[in-house]
Amino acid sequence: MENTIKYINEKTNNFKPEIAIILGSGLGELADEYSDIVIPYSDIPNFAKSSVKGHKGNLVFAEIKGKKIVMMQGRNHFYEGHKMSEITFPIKVFKKLGIKTLILTNAAGAVNTTFKPADLMIITDHINNLGTNPLIGPNDDDFGTRFPDMSEVYDKSLIELAEKCANKLNIDIQKGIYWANSGPSYETPAETNLIRILGGDAVGMSTVPEAIVANYCGMKILGISCITNSASSEKLSHEEVIEAANKAKIKFKSLILEVISNI
Repeated sequence: MENTIKYINEKTNNFKPEIAIILGSGLGELADEYSDIVIPYSDIPNFAKSSVKGHKGNLVFAEIKGKKIVMMQGRNHFYEGHKMSEITFPIKVFKKLGIKTLILTNAAGAVNTTFKPADLMIITDHINNLGTNPLIGPNDDDFGTRFPDMSEVYDKSLIELAEKCANKLNIDIQKGIYWANSGPSYETPAETNLIRILGGDAVGMSTVPEAIVANYCGMKILGISCITNSASSEKLSHEEVIEAANKAKIKFKSLILEVISNI
């Protein structure tokens, strides 16, 4: 960890970000527009490199709307074969950099039948169906307590702020529960029905490990999913995910920028 922080501070001239944003599949364009300092993950000690199309794999630092921001242009996933400790290592780096607020974004499939492709959903809670937990193992008291409370992972004040920002921008916004599966295969119709019965509104393959560790580290968290398909889709593909994210990117960027300016 120490050599990671030292490397980042040297490359950024001790840039002190206030807010961190993790940009999911097809949503990395925000970091293309605001990129004062760009560091490839492959150059950062102890950072794993993403292999998924639509994830550029850069750590980007910029000042946006008067706030100092660090963005992950893409993330690592459990299905790539990464350990949970590798997936969530950047969150602990953010903690050491002094981050207080984390915005998590992803592309997710609709389970709620009222959701449409390119909708944006504010995450109100999640269900961890990954079969493991990133906090398993020895606890480091420098980051958090052994048994962190999970009753409010996604900060209510940030949820309210995101809703107000969406209303101001005339963006229709959904709210719901994000269900995390390991992937990389998409869900069968029977699995989608089961998720719906058990309370999930959208399903994806990321975000939950990062949210667990960020909550453990005491960060305020806002989660936003870009819905990539309707619940009745018969066939699914990663290309469909990217296409839906591209359709939503204008309102997605507008919402994120409005939220940042009001934090």
